[in-house]
Amino acid sequence: MIIIMEKGATDENIQKVCARLEENGFQIRVNKGELLTVIDALGDKSSLSEDRLLSLEGVKEVKHIREPFRLASRDRKEDDTIITFPNGVTIGGNKTIVTIAGPCSVENIDGLMEVAHAVKEAGCEFLRGGAFKPRTSPYAFQGYGEEALKLLKQAGDETGLLTVTEVMETQDIELVSQYADVLQVGARNAQNFKLLKALGKCKKPVILKRGLSSTIAEFLLAAEHILYNGNPNVILCERGIRSFDSHYTRNVADIASIPVIKKLSHLPVIIDPSHATGQRYLVEPVAKAGIVAGADGIMMEVHHNPEIALSDGNQSLSIPMFKDVMTRINNLKNRITYNKQTFCMDIN
Repeated sequence: MIIIMEKGATDENIQKVCARLEENGFQIRVNKGELLTVIDALGDKSSLSEDRLLSLEGVKEVKHIREPFRLASRDRKEDDTIITFPNGVTIGGNKTIVTIAGPCSVENIDGLMEVAHAVKEAGCEFLRGGAFKPRTSPYAFQGYGEEALKLLKQAGDETGLLTVTEVMETQDIELVSQYADVLQVGARNAQNFKLLKALGKCKKPVILKRGLSSTIAEFLLAAEHILYNGNPNVILCERGIRSFDSHYTRNVADIASIPVIKKLSHLPVIIDPSHATGQRYLVEPVAKAGIVAGADGIMMEVHHNPEIALSDGNQSLSIPMFKDVMTRINNLKNRITYNKQTFCMDIN
């Protein structure tokens, strides 16, 4: 539950409320704003009645969070979470719709730099590239590890782009954090709770992809593990869910999940049309659909020569195709405004 303190509540008032909550087994987080102090209380609400809390001096209101994902819930935090990076780039609140683009895997410096400069010129904010690749087959390309991380950082430093890459194991978090600005959790690890908890103790923002068959509630509860362990900077990524037709599309792009999540949660949401469709010709329409549905950003795979890509060549845009797609997407961005009532975009 959430305890909202009066505007004039003193530190002593706040301390007494916290002490009462802790006596009854609650874990608490105190959030002091400019006008009000809000206390998040996690625990068995039947152990302490609402009336007993309201009787404490300085307490204005007690709100109960309806959803099981308490920290991710909009009941807990009405305003959108906005993640701000040191260079001023922000994600969340639909203030700007960001673009994350780059190859599925970091393969060599020349190809990566060619893509990175194209990504920068197109107005994107983030460069993505895989160093550790979770693959269905043990015979498929697994990534170049730390060497790829070094190349990704080099490309980011040269272009000024923020970098995004996947972390697969808890023991790799510290290593990946040395090189990347944002750590990504892939669909296969969306319910790797040990990894999620460890990322909660990490200071870097985390992109959490939706699991292959995760419901929206399961997706938000996965984010809850990161939030609960101390990291508030979580970006949710809709990347399609598994269905029965894998011939024409790789997954099913769940566009409706974007406004649903916007309604339920304050966390930023982006869409990955490359993995959602598996076909490069579908990337643009699904990216546009995601933007209009209210996404805070898009993530696309771009390769300097998709025909020889070591992974995900079919869904990767060539550089000329990427430039054309970004021209049209940027035009769309200029014609939309976010509607907080409908949790999606209005087209002007």
